[in-house]
Amino acid sequence: MYKERVGLYFGSFNPIHIGHLIIANHILNHSNLTKVWFIITPMSPFKKKKTLLHNEDRLELVELALEPYKDLEACTVEFTMPQPNYTTHTLAKLNEQYPSCSFSVIMGQDNLDNLHRWKNYKTILDHYQIYSYPRVQKNTQRAEELIENHQNVHKVQAPIIEISATHIRKNISLKKDVRPLLPPKVWECIDRNLWYF
Repeated sequence: MYKERVGLYFGSFNPIHIGHLIIANHILNHSNLTKVWFIITPMSPFKKKKTLLHNEDRLELVELALEPYKDLEACTVEFTMPQPNYTTHTLAKLNEQYPSCSFSVIMGQDNLDNLHRWKNYKTILDHYQIYSYPRVQKNTQRAEELIENHQNVHKVQAPIIEISATHIRKNISLKKDVRPLLPPKVWECIDRNLWYF
């Protein structure tokens, strides 16, 4: 039976910016994936961040950003899951809900370097393909050799994108022009709602 090959791109997307789109589109074009789902991490009830938009607002921004891309989709699976949530639980839930899909995980090198700290990381490593894209290394820690050289870890030579949502939020609050960093409809929605101002 044919299975749709879906890459899962996790993040708070607060807000989604062009860097997220560049990475997702590049991995889609340079792997055997047929779709990428943006898994929007919900606001944790234990960590109320003043700068974190509500789940539905971030979903709206992600949907606006992905409108032009037929193979990029928003996914809200974690919105209804108990918090704090772990990637391993999300993968189990998605497998249950979408048996016709084969899931892979997309992550930056910084997350790969820390994968050994994740809950049930060996299960993820052994049962899912992982597509890792490069990041500017801010520390010298590298992924454990077992992880780095695992047959399910694929290094994708995507462009190194150093656009930060934190930087964008800060500059919006300072009334700086961040339009080049955001899809036009995302900026229009942020501006209209006075988010991050």
